Amino acid sequence: MTFYITTPIYYVNARPHLGHAYTTIVADVASRFHAMRGEAVFFLTGTDEHGDKVVRAAETEGTTPRLYADRVSQLFRDLWPELSVSPSHFIRTTDPGHMAVVSRVLQTIYDAGDIYFSEYEGLYCFGCERFYTERELHDGRCPDHQTEPELIRESNYFFRMSRYQQWLIDHITAHAEFIRPERYRNEVLAFLREPLGDLCISRPKSRLTWGIPLPFDDRYVTYVWFDALLNYISALDYPEGERYRTFWPVAQHIIAKDILKPHGIYWPCMLKAAGIPAFRHLNVHGYWNVDHGKMSKSIGNVVEPLQMRNKYGLDAFRFFLIREMTFGLDSNFSEAALVQRINSDLANDLGNLFSRVVSMTHKYFQGIVPAVEDEMARQYGLNLGPDAQHTLAEYERAMDGFELHRAIAVVWDFIGRMNKAVDVSAPWELAKKKNTFKQLEAVMNSLLKGLRLIAGLIYPVMPATAARMHTHLGLDPDARFYLLDELRRWKPLPAGTRLHKSVMLFPRIEAEVAATGTTPAAAEPSGAPEIKPEIDIDEFRKVDLRVATVLRAEPVPKAKKLLKLEIDMGERRTLVAGIAEYYAPESLVGRQVIVVANLKPAKLMGVVSQGMLLAAGEAGGPVLVMPDQKVTPGTPLR
Repeated sequence: MTFYITTPIYYVNARPHLGHAYTTIVADVASRFHAMRGEAVFFLTGTDEHGDKVVRAAETEGTTPRLYADRVSQLFRDLWPELSVSPSHFIRTTDPGHMAVVSRVLQTIYDAGDIYFSEYEGLYCFGCERFYTERELHDGRCPDHQTEPELIRESNYFFRMSRYQQWLIDHITAHAEFIRPERYRNEVLAFLREPLGDLCISRPKSRLTWGIPLPFDDRYVTYVWFDALLNYISALDYPEGERYRTFWPVAQHIIAKDILKPHGIYWPCMLKAAGIPAFRHLNVHGYWNVDHGKMSKSIGNVVEPLQMRNKYGLDAFRFFLIREMTFGLDSNFSEAALVQRINSDLANDLGNLFSRVVSMTHKYFQGIVPAVEDEMARQYGLNLGPDAQHTLAEYERAMDGFELHRAIAVVWDFIGRMNKAVDVSAPWELAKKKNTFKQLEAVMNSLLKGLRLIAGLIYPVMPATAARMHTHLGLDPDARFYLLDELRRWKPLPAGTRLHKSVMLFPRIEAEVAATGTTPAAAEPSGAPEIKPEIDIDEFRKVDLRVATVLRAEPVPKAKKLLKLEIDMGERRTLVAGIAEYYAPESLVGRQVIVVANLKPAKLMGVVSQGMLLAAGEAGGPVLVMPDQKVTPGTPLR
């Protein structure tokens, strides 16, 4: 089984924002889900770098299109690891391999007689880089940019797209899920009720040189859509590549609704004309509105993904995006809604359940998973198995149908039933009597099985939290705990497994934190640690605090509390930190931390530690001190 998922390749005329993050996180969630099935997955993203807008943006910055495209493309490439997004390949339309495929496909379609030369006069929007008909305009303006298009008359090459109109109608009609959700399929069919017309596919070099030259007339460069869309096959080494043969038959695209027409009409017609089979699904999502309006740089309501991640945590941010937007519809983004989701869904529901069950395992069984005989499990267990199987089936069905919001809601329904089961079974009451101890063992065994299932099902959306839960359940952190075949077995945790101490997965966020990003000082903090004796400024200056990036993290052998970290602090160093019970190693890689750089080296469990991490000593465990935005490793604190 194979799975191929793509995002649009993002245009490099602006920095990445919330919309880019959402689309790409959706693709990452989908790819992780199909990996849960044991499928071979190929996940593609990248940048679209040719065209008028790039030239204009470069001129504004006083640089060349190539240098400008290099810089902005790198912003996108650097963002994805920061959001736990792991594409298989990052493509650029300036890559030589892509440019060669564009030339090859253009020549194939030209040789077949589907590209012709003609003079054309039309209304051109430079923001969209396309011609508009009068009926497509809203009050004479571009519907996306609200600007009046310019009248341009020039000779160009055209693709006979009209030749494929009836074929496309028949194909969409015969394949109900070719475009989904259904509302967008109907939108494309409605558009196809009007004569389609042909597509201008070139720009004269007298007006634009930043593009791929037409292979049959080098006086012209390729129109951006006839260049960009072909990335979906060029990345697979079309036409001879093994990846093309393996993955193209199962291709799925994810786009926002503003580029429905190029992907739902131009692209299938281009593929048909080139003799290439159509993709399997086009998955279309709505807009994120901020303050009930579309994000816009001019309005100043653009949401920066890394700011949200740094303020509220990466997994919480990913969860909110997937849970809040009904795929296909518009949704509103607000920090108030994000905080509400964190407090209700993550802190109250999931966090409280996990903390209660793990704490009770420590309280009643010294943190060791009890052995339960089959008969006792049948007699006294919570019978969560049928619920678990129903949850798995609904989860898989929703994920397959690209109803990601519904899939995560199904998991939260199960979390709700688990919380209710804790209240109804009341383990604290069972623990009071000797004759109900076997029943207590069976109940706790069922609850721990449920936590294991939840850890697996949240993995595509919250990979770090899933791994942290798995580690705290005393299970092998390197095991592929999220595989669906394993989860379907509904097996108990191995008897005798020692659980790590309870941890607060998602602390509640107070209103002041949401508003300011910082925790307000209490007027008179009760029970706060006593302030240490005063020091003067010269003593404080002796402490050299630096920002460092964690490159690697792994447990220290035979030490339950210690992690060995390799850090970049302008130079590479090794640190040993006592945070293994609270941070999964994989969750630390790529994070930035604060380090005491001039602490004398010390040997801990045979490992020399060259410094110390700063962490707040919370009751629920240490909380690492981290910069609120990325800075150069080695930067001193002032």
